[in-house]
Amino acid sequence: MNKKVIDFKEGEHLQTNLLVANITKGTTNSGAPYLTLTLQDDTKTIEGKLWDVKPEIEKELSIGKVYACEFEVIKYRQTLQLKIIKILPLIQSEIDMNEFIFKSPISKTSLMNGISSAINRIQNEKIAKIVVGLVHEYEDRLYDYPAASKIHHSFMGGLATHITGMLKIADALCEIYPEISYDYLVAGIILHDLGKIEELSGPIVTEYTVPGKLLGHISILQAKLYEIGDALKLGESEELTVLRHMVLAHHGQLEFGSPIRPMTLEAELLYLIDNIDARINTITKALSEVNEGEFTPKLFALEGRSFYRHK
Repeated sequence: MNKKVIDFKEGEHLQTNLLVANITKGTTNSGAPYLTLTLQDDTKTIEGKLWDVKPEIEKELSIGKVYACEFEVIKYRQTLQLKIIKILPLIQSEIDMNEFIFKSPISKTSLMNGISSAINRIQNEKIAKIVVGLVHEYEDRLYDYPAASKIHHSFMGGLATHITGMLKIADALCEIYPEISYDYLVAGIILHDLGKIEELSGPIVTEYTVPGKLLGHISILQAKLYEIGDALKLGESEELTVLRHMVLAHHGQLEFGSPIRPMTLEAELLYLIDNIDARINTITKALSEVNEGEFTPKLFALEGRSFYRHK
């Protein structure tokens, strides 16, 4: 049985199958070529060095494929790293990719039930039609896609997990503050990141698509909302206009990619809830990779701060 990355120990000499998530070329001071590989299974990523790499080996390596790896586990700058001795191709059709990609801790059935339950509680008929229409269009990918390529909820099912976490926060806030419109807030939460299904390539070695790079998920979904509003003959309705505003404003600040800042109560809450859920996931993921009494590396998405893992 392959040993999992999360269980690797310094000094071990191992042979196991790992997915290549990234490849970076380099040259030593003496001019010898080497590769830095980001390798992973379904528990963790780890960096590996392949020294004095031969052209035929480099040609054989591809991002997103699984290889049989032989290596030594070493420590470099207080972080475990692999000194790769041998890396050989495998027949990809015989690989169970579920063993090599990160997945949501929540089952797909639970995610589907949670989002469906929230939609069923929307009372405004126009809002419900818009949400149902867009969820139906994307539901074949909604429960598999990540919410990001790297930073938060960057795993299979991450987008639906992010939405579900936000819905739980919304439920609590609506109970505390009855002046909040449940219909608008829940609709905004479910809709706000659906454009990422076209912005990102998928759950395996996630990259940005051409539309994702050129348009971005906010613009993509704004166009989708306009289309579905037109199809439902809701183009002039306040409901569609307010939902479009919530999508456009959900990053909160112009410098964060929103073309407009929130100007309804629910748009402001959508921005804040989105930020809370994303930051909690980013911090807890980083903390899970260090020991008690240690600090995480600096987190770019959190103003370059390190976080301390207490007992």
